[in-house]
Amino acid sequence: MRHQQKGFSLIELLIVVAIILIIAAIAIPNLLRSRMSANEASAVGSLRTINTAEVTFATTYPSVGFTTLASLGGAAATCATAAGATSTTACLIDDVLATTAVKSGYTFTATAGAQTPSVTYASTGYAQVQGQSGQREFCSDQSGVIRANSTAATCSNADSPL
Repeated sequence: MRHQQKGFSLIELLIVVAIILIIAAIAIPNLLRSRMSANEASAVGSLRTINTAEVTFATTYPSVGFTTLASLGGAAATCATAAGATSTTACLIDDVLATTAVKSGYTFTATAGAQTPSVTYASTGYAQVQGQSGQREFCSDQSGVIRANSTAATCSNADSPL
């Protein structure tokens, strides 16, 4: 008497593998778009944080006005002390954003106007790899309006507000 072998044939296994590959080919581009969308949302959030920190800084240090990105941060050890916050290390934003200026695939800048006290500033968030870490560039200024530019050109006040 012959025993029947139980299992899958080679053709059945190949069909299952082909179906898995088709599903992966459909899902991977959606996952990449989702990651870019999350990076862009994070960049907008970071610019909102920078805007709030700039206004707080200018209110706290009126003789200085607005400031640079580096001055908005401060090392955790410095900020934890009673005398930690100063006009050069204000402890208003995360020091990682202030010192490295990189977060979620975007590079950030914040520069103050040349006058003293500075009554203007400009902040930007640019995708590190256009089309991979993000599709849009973001910018803001003392008005607090965050603007987006979907081309590789420099973001400016002429661009669409979010």
